[in-house]
Amino acid sequence: MVSRSDRGFTLLEVLIAALIAAMAVAVLFRGTVEGQAIGNVAAKYTEALSRARSRLAAVDAVGSLTAGDQQGDDGGGFRWQVRTTQLAAGQPSASELPPALYAVRVSVSWTTNGRERAVELNTRRLGIAPLRQP
Repeated sequence: MVSRSDRGFTLLEVLIAALIAAMAVAVLFRGTVEGQAIGNVAAKYTEALSRARSRLAAVDAVGSLTAGDQQGDDGGGFRWQVRTTQLAAGQPSASELPPALYAVRVSVSWTTNGRERAVELNTRRLGIAPLRQP
C-alpha cells in the first residue's frame, strides 16, 4: 500500500506552482523593462545637460553679452533656448565702458514618450552695458 506522501504532487499543486513561477517571471521582466526605460531617461538628461553646458560656454566665448532670446534645434530631438537679461548697469568712467550684470538662462528640452522634459542652467555674467544714444 502506497502512503499519501509517496504519491507525488497533484495536478492542482503543479498548476499553482507554475502560476506562481509565471507571476515571478512577469514581475522580473517588468522590473527589467522599467529599469531600462529609467536608464534611457537618465542618459537623455545627461546628454541634455552636456548640451546646455556647451551652449553656456558658447555664450562666454562670444565675449559680449546682449539682452535677448536665441533658440534653435540642436539635433537628436533636442531644442535649445538662451535668454539673456540685463539686470543692472554701472556708471561709466572716462576711460572704460560701463559694466553690466546679466542673467543668463540656458534651457535644453526634448520629448520622451509624449512627455516634454527639460534641463535648465541659470547663471549671472558680467558684461558691458550697451551705450545709450543721446
